[in-house]
Amino acid sequence: MVTARYLEDYAVGQIFGSGRLRVEAQRIKSFAAEFDPQPFHLDETLAGDSIFRGLAASGWHTAAMTMRLLVDGDLKPAGGIIGTGFDEFGWPHPVRPGDELHIESEVLDVRPSRSRPDQGLIRCGRRPSTSTRRSFKSRSVTFSCRANPASNSLRPRWFNRPGCSSQRCEF
Repeated sequence: MVTARYLEDYAVGQIFGSGRLRVEAQRIKSFAAEFDPQPFHLDETLAGDSIFRGLAASGWHTAAMTMRLLVDGDLKPAGGIIGTGFDEFGWPHPVRPGDELHIESEVLDVRPSRSRPDQGLIRCGRRPSTSTRRSFKSRSVTFSCRANPASNSLRPRWFNRPGCSSQRCEF
């Protein structure tokens, strides 16, 4: 089991993988029935006449499966996988029954928080793929991550100035 990593444990260029998740037709349909009830997610025959030319997972289902892969994967930021925003989000290819999903997360940026010295931000690029090597989603996401409580190295330089605290700084 991978232990949680503090902000100081991340460096630009690191790559973290995930396990694999097989996509089943019934799961595509059950997710769609509840959250994205469109014919190309619910019925093989109707999906065959759609732009997808076959049953395809909802993009939101794909996002949920990606989240599961992240949580179970090697990234493991201290405090959990708490997203603060996306730079990119798209689905260049449909995810289909029988596909096996896998993601790699590459650290693109690591920086301390300006307002919270006990945490920082990690920006990662995703390289998701299916068993057929098609990219199913592109995304750059920023996560919040706790700084190591034993380290003061990530506190902003101004933090130790007189009149400054974790809540504000008066110059």
